[in-house]
Amino acid sequence: MTSDEIKELLTKAYTDELETVMNYMTNAIVLDGVHAEEVKESLDVDVEEELEHARILGNRLKQLDESPPGSEAFEARQANLQPPEDTTDVQSVIDGVLEAEEDAIETYRSLIEAAEEANDPVTEDVAVTILADEEAHRTEFRGFRKEFPQE
Repeated sequence: MTSDEIKELLTKAYTDELETVMNYMTNAIVLDGVHAEEVKESLDVDVEEELEHARILGNRLKQLDESPPGSEAFEARQANLQPPEDTTDVQSVIDGVLEAEEDAIETYRSLIEAAEEANDPVTEDVAVTILADEEAHRTEFRGFRKEFPQE
């Protein structure tokens, strides 16, 4: 892998994290119902973590002499994490979070591999650290999926 490929993966991860912040925050605001409260609280906490991930990734891009992209370069990809029309449809949000976390995990694993091949231990360390957080988020939402009342 080249440094250009690493920058592309860092940029993808950066924009994905910011899109996740927007979707998690929106879902935490719009969800309704007794069963939504714990999921909403978790999303609120995760918003802060995902925002910190974006800061770390943006700073790493800057260290590699690349500017993180602005909003004009942004292309939304998280169709399954859009707020549901039925604001009590917590299950669709849980499923959307799980899909977003799986995508993030795949991106960070690719970034780890690329950084390893390019002998870039700093980027590798950044990716490993964030990967651990994303795997923890996935585990938490797998638990929500198991506990959530099925209709």
